[in-house]
Amino acid sequence: MAFSIKKMKLKRILFILGAIVAVVFIAVIASFYYVVYAPNVKLDGKESTIVFIPTGSHYEDVLEILTEEGIVSNIRTFSWLAEQKNYPARVMPGRYRIYSGTGNNSLINLLRSGEQEAVRLTFTNIRTKEQLSGILAAQLETDSMSILQMLREPDRFTTMGLDTLTGILLFIPDTYEVYWTIGVDGLLARMHREYEAFWNDARRARAVQIGLSPVEVGILASIVQSETSKREENARIAGVYMNRLQRNIPLQADPTVIFATGDFNIRRVLNRHLAIDSPFNTYMYSGLPPGPITLPEPHVLDAVLHYENHNYLYFSAKPDFSGYHVFARTYQEHLANARRYRQALNELNVFR
Repeated sequence: MAFSIKKMKLKRILFILGAIVAVVFIAVIASFYYVVYAPNVKLDGKESTIVFIPTGSHYEDVLEILTEEGIVSNIRTFSWLAEQKNYPARVMPGRYRIYSGTGNNSLINLLRSGEQEAVRLTFTNIRTKEQLSGILAAQLETDSMSILQMLREPDRFTTMGLDTLTGILLFIPDTYEVYWTIGVDGLLARMHREYEAFWNDARRARAVQIGLSPVEVGILASIVQSETSKREENARIAGVYMNRLQRNIPLQADPTVIFATGDFNIRRVLNRHLAIDSPFNTYMYSGLPPGPITLPEPHVLDAVLHYENHNYLYFSAKPDFSGYHVFARTYQEHLANARRYRQALNELNVFR
């Protein structure tokens, strides 16, 4: 009887010990799950956010970024697991999209993988290197001064058949997917590839047919684009300038004079502007200017390649300020058209 009671007590003790072990095991598993897999990213109602980890960042920098931006709820559990996964030795710079509800394990795997979300790099309506540099830098890690310095370095473009005035033509306005950390070397290489892809065999052959190089097409297209916002007029205006080039008549393009002044607020080109001695002043110098006055859109480049054949040598803005132009074959016709436009400007008190 006594033996039976002792046996029952032993069973009870073993049961209790087993229960304690089970509870401890479950607690360990739960803690492990909490640290590794449980959601640790809460974004206050947002589905996702972008985290930027600059080039040269150390592990401590990452912890500071995640803390200051409120990305992780429990930085201690993140830090513990990061150290177990050797993340401090594998910090990768980049632009990362992080989703609400992400656990530590998934977050660490993402950050150490270097699998960034690409930037949709967009630029349009660009007149100068400074403007281009600023717009690109606003979307990339690289600063504007580094981009500008690259655009001013002759050695960057000589092997491409370009120079510091025409090198900007590599940047054909569009939207490109690139990584935030691309850097100036990678950016230039990417734009060169895109430039070569645009200037395929068919376009290069067409350029030869019309007697222009791809660079000259780009320069002329920049003038055409500056003259009109009406896409349907591009080929006709290009035809005017092609007629003048073929007859060795100065282009006399007002946008080139405005570019030479550097004052893009000018609404009316005056005689004092025409007197500016600049290779971009096509009233003073025949032929094309030495570089583009804006970055031409792809459709304008194609409009130059397929310019309209006609006998027009002149055009003037319509006095209704519709943005369209009236074209003329003779100088007398042009003078009459220009007079009507000048009168419309006078009536609006536009004198500069």
